[in-house]
Amino acid sequence: MTVSDLPALNATLNATAAVLLTTGYVLIRRGRVAQHRAVMIAACCTSVLFLISYLTYHAQIGSKHFEGQGPIRIVYFTILLTHTILATVIVPMVLMTLSRGLKGKYDRHRAIARWTLPLWMYVSVTGVIVYLMLYRL
Repeated sequence: MTVSDLPALNATLNATAAVLLTTGYVLIRRGRVAQHRAVMIAACCTSVLFLISYLTYHAQIGSKHFEGQGPIRIVYFTILLTHTILATVIVPMVLMTLSRGLKGKYDRHRAIARWTLPLWMYVSVTGVIVYLMLYRL
């Protein structure tokens, strides 16, 4: 694997995180707390691996410019802007949500998790979309 392979790895890690988040949600709705905990920890680990890979790529290569023209540019930059803002916001939210869950503060965990989950899912899915638009269009 080379540095040029990292964008595809990043998209795969984002997609994996989205699947794990969905699985974790289904598990907790079914009352399977231990499995939910394991899957959500896996989602966190996957996102940490993504962040390491993302930072490594951008430290080595820099940014890739979007080459699309016309209305697709507006779509791309709208997705990128919301993705970037929420990717920054979601980090402390994930840490707080995880901390509360692991400490058994379930009421406080649920209160923030209902916001963290959809935002984290959005960031994960839009990460894949940004990759597809940059490298596959």
